[in-house]
Order: sequence, then structure tokens, then C-alpha cells
Amino acid sequence: MMSLTAKPSRAVAASEILLFPELVPVPKGCVPVLISRSGRTSEVLKAAEALRARDIPTLGVSCAPGQKLESLVTSAIVLPAADEQSTVMTRSFTSMLMALQSLAGTISGREDFLASQRAVTKPVEKLIDALPQRVSKFVEQHAFADYVCLGQGPLFGIACESALKLTEMSLSYGQSFHTLEFRHGPKSIVSEDTLIMFLLSDSGFKSEVEVLEEVKALGGTTMVVANRADEHVRHAADLLIELETEGPELARLPLYLPAQQLMGLFTGLKKGLDPDNPKNLSRVVLLDDETAQTSKHAAL
Repeated sequence: MMSLTAKPSRAVAASEILLFPELVPVPKGCVPVLISRSGRTSEVLKAAEALRARDIPTLGVSCAPGQKLESLVTSAIVLPAADEQSTVMTRSFTSMLMALQSLAGTISGREDFLASQRAVTKPVEKLIDALPQRVSKFVEQHAFADYVCLGQGPLFGIACESALKLTEMSLSYGQSFHTLEFRHGPKSIVSEDTLIMFLLSDSGFKSEVEVLEEVKALGGTTMVVANRADEHVRHAADLLIELETEGPELARLPLYLPAQQLMGLFTGLKKGLDPDNPKNLSRVVLLDDETAQTSKHAAL
């Protein structure tokens, strides 16, 4: 949001507003954006109620129409076509991310960005059609004990989400770090039993590739997602996914997710798990006296 609008923004968990409100000030003129795929997540609803009590305008983003969140926020963006049956968020996360990017582009009057956002979807369809077979084959050929996803700048958030998907769908230990920060201690875990996944940016490409080559020299197994690779990347990547799209880097952020989502899916299947319904998780996180009702709409 901040990169497109040039306005300050901050990502915080809804629970932080409830437990540590003094650490999450809401400046005058700030519009909190409350995100809940189901429109029913308890912490999000409680945060919405708290902000409403303070007469602070809010925006809700969800994939399930007619849920409580809509009645608590000032305005709402609802994406029913992005909902999914799975407990794990995949399509919904990507769609809500694109919707928020479109909102930021609209607010800032960035017609060029909005056009690029629409344009990147078409050429990548062929890539996504081929991805499942490539990732599935890679998973069958390897066995990993740990997973690390690395990204810088706007791709760091994508790295965090990627590691979470791996953890949820395959019950694997996944971590995320800023790419260059991986050198500062975490690289001690590098081995052939750890898959190090690199999300390479355009702006930080040269420096990030240096880390990739360093990890490969240490004996690590690597997966790389980049818009376009050079000979250094091709030599250091055990699995290389090239997006090959035009336009600004921010417009293609959602395209970095499918490969990691598929890695979690096929790793879970290889373990004999149900990636759509991980143990210990529910479709909707409800607290207090609320009950987790069965719904066609998924969680969080």
C-alpha cells in the first residue's frame, strides 16, 4: 500500500489492537483495514467493534457476503468468487492481496499500475498450468526436514505467507527471513535436507543472487522464483520458476505465491496428509461463547 500511495501504512494483527492498543495508535485520518476471509473471525470482529466505538472509519475485506464484519465497518470489499472450501487460504489470500493493490492503485490514481495488474494475469496462465507437474516431480525426488523462504522488500510478506502455507499444509517446519539477513545466523541450518526458497526481486536482484550462490556453495538445496533468471541463477537453482511478465514488480507480487502453495500441497500429499484440512485448525477462528459453525465459507 505504502509503495503505491506514498502514504504511511502498517500491518498489525487484529489481536494487537485488543491486547496492546497503546502500541497500535491510529493517527487521525488513518483508515484501519480489517481482513477476514470468513467475515467472522473473532479477533477481527472485536477489533472492528473497538474501532467503531471510537468513531474511527474502517474498511473490511472478506470473501463471504452477509457476514458480521460487513455490519461493523464503514465500507466493505467482499470477494465471493475468491472463497474456497479448504481450511488453508490460497486463492482467497491471493485475491484479497490483488484487491488491496487495486484499491491502492485507485487511491493514488495509478492507472499505469492498474493496467499492468490486469496485464500480468494472461501471460502467466500457461506457467500456472505447468507448475503442478513441475513442483510435484521435484517433491517426489527430494525429502526435506526444514523449509526456509527468503524475500526482500515487498516480497518479504510473500515469503512469510509462503512459509505459513508450507507449515499448514504439510505439517513441516517453515521459516521466513529477509534474504540478506539470512547470512546473520540462520544460514547455519543450510544443508541438503533444508529447502531454501528464494523470491528474487528486480530491484535487489544482484545482492539477492549473491546470497543464493552462497547458499548453493554451502551445499543447500534451492528453489527460486524470479521474473527472469540469469546464468548465475540457473546454475544455483535446483528448481527454477520464471514468471516472465512485463510491468512493475509490485503488479506481479501475487504470482510469486502459487509455486510455494503447490510445494505445501504436494509435500503434504507425499506425507499422506489432507492439505485442505490440517490437524488442529478450524475453518473459522471463534472465541469466547461463540461456536465454530459449519459453513461453506472458509476461515480466517
